[in-house]
Amino acid sequence: MDIECPEKRFRGRGQCMDACVVVSILVLYAAFTGCVMVLMGLRSKMDSSPQHFPIDPTGLTPNPAYKMQNFAFLEAVSSKLVNSTMQWAPVPYGAGKSVGSNFQFDENQHFLRPQRGGTYFMYLDLNVTCTCAFGCSCSAGRLSVQVGDMLSCQVELPEGSMPESKRCWTVSWMDSNTQLLTHMSVPKEGLKDWKLGLSGSNLGMFLVD
Repeated sequence: MDIECPEKRFRGRGQCMDACVVVSILVLYAAFTGCVMVLMGLRSKMDSSPQHFPIDPTGLTPNPAYKMQNFAFLEAVSSKLVNSTMQWAPVPYGAGKSVGSNFQFDENQHFLRPQRGGTYFMYLDLNVTCTCAFGCSCSAGRLSVQVGDMLSCQVELPEGSMPESKRCWTVSWMDSNTQLLTHMSVPKEGLKDWKLGLSGSNLGMFLVD
């Protein structure tokens, strides 16, 4: 009769636990992505007819603020590509904004901070477009963005006129002292004729556990 090695059993359980964690994060990310899509749809409806906009037209929940307590979603508000602190803003969601009660967002200094310690999934979407007039092309370059010391993202911009986009993400443990300030860096010669697309450039995060 074969006797199973305890070390193999332990390794198998460890791999199973790792797989469960990965699956849990993917499920939460899918839920967050769906929530972001709802947010964008709600914002579009509010922009088109704000006076007739119901608190929750989706019917998913009677309390949008409760649903968003562990989520934060911010959109870029400046298209300039220069060495600077990126400017963000929440979007309308139901009767409130797209920053849950478990987060603090400073609209003057543009930093985001979790209000409690835990593991967070954070992602950054960057959408860069060429504004060069018809018949010309934008020069090659690189856009670098750093969110605190938690996430870095680089967009390679080849010579031409096609838009470029990039999504970067991380799963990290953060405490209530974590201040997420987003810094943008460009080459010394700048990124002439390139601009940040406000539609599709956003920062999002949610509490995993």
